[in-house]
Amino acid sequence: MGEEVVEKQILEEKMIGKDELHFVLVHGIGGGAWCWYKLRCLLENSGGCKVTCLDLKASGIDPADANSVLSFDDYNKPLIDFLASLPHNQQVILVGHSAGGLSVTDASHKFPQKISLAIYVSATMLKTGFNSEQDIKDGVPDLSDFGEVFEVYDAVFGLGLTETPTSLLVKKEFQREIIYQMSPCEDSTLAAMLLRPGPIKALLNARFQEGEDDVERIPRIYIRSMHDNVVKPVQQDAMIKRWPAAAVYTLECDHSPFFSAPFMLSGLLLRAATSLGMLKY
Repeated sequence: MGEEVVEKQILEEKMIGKDELHFVLVHGIGGGAWCWYKLRCLLENSGGCKVTCLDLKASGIDPADANSVLSFDDYNKPLIDFLASLPHNQQVILVGHSAGGLSVTDASHKFPQKISLAIYVSATMLKTGFNSEQDIKDGVPDLSDFGEVFEVYDAVFGLGLTETPTSLLVKKEFQREIIYQMSPCEDSTLAAMLLRPGPIKALLNARFQEGEDDVERIPRIYIRSMHDNVVKPVQQDAMIKRWPAAAVYTLECDHSPFFSAPFMLSGLLLRAATSLGMLKY
């Protein structure tokens, strides 16, 4: 009976591809799994990797209304449920873009044993989430260069006008100029068709406390975007300084390198993954 159990375990490990690079790609606010279509193709076909792209709550094709998503735990539940479903001996490389960095950090606190590497792409990288004014300054986009807040955003105040908006979406006339100024026109057009209001109240409620010692055991990579109008380079550098990453790479791109620099981004992801042994703390 013991030999049968051992043989079953060996077979399970082979079936799940224990040594295969498995990237889990997490979008930012308003986006969805669709954002990663170029990266998924490159990583699967050129890199030979397994790639999972998730829709967070009220994102992509998830049917929830963003104005009903008021807690970060609710918003990030699809990622947490996915990690919880993984076999105990399987690890993934977690990649978060923009506000997806909050999702990566949350998952790193809750499932450190299932994450071999955390990669932040033009992302919010705050160890404990939004707990101070400095966190807000470093991690929340400041689009004031493009106009007053409600000139740039469409906002819904689901809890009343005196409360924080429940959802935000950059207005269509500003989307290319702010988010995709270096991306192909067809990609910014696609985005304009698919972007959804994001649950901003839920994101601003992101707080991470548990497992702080464990989260430090996960190597972190930061990929900077030099021409980012959303998470500006000065904000990216401030977050890196406060919570240093094991390595920092830089791309000459806008806020959306999965559109504006997909070949370079996929190369950096593979480079980071293959150098994992040298990045262990």
